[in-house]
Amino acid sequence: MNEKRDLKKIEEDLLKRKLELEQKLTEMSKEQFSDGQVQDPGDQASTAIMEALRMSLQDAEVEEYRGIAKSLERIKEGTYGVCSNCGNNISEKRLQSFPGTMRCLSCQEKFEEGLAGMD
Repeated sequence: MNEKRDLKKIEEDLLKRKLELEQKLTEMSKEQFSDGQVQDPGDQASTAIMEALRMSLQDAEVEEYRGIAKSLERIKEGTYGVCSNCGNNISEKRLQSFPGTMRCLSCQEKFEEGLAGMD
């Protein structure tokens, strides 16, 4: 495999996904679930649920966007594919599956275990 060509393909894919996320986030921010009319309790509950769902989805999209921006930065710096925690190379298979990843599998598992312990 040609590493330079592969990196260029990853960069193109990341830029494409970044643009998709920008468009999606813009659309989500304009979306309204209520027409401003007085609502009965059932409609209020439905609107609140839809708003909470949108915020949750939006948070996930923003997090993915940030990861992509960091990955693009790392490509420019020449540090893409290097684990931000331990400094080891991230496996090619992992990068292909998760191009925005910044951690090797081992460090990612430790990170997630740490988050789970925070509950």
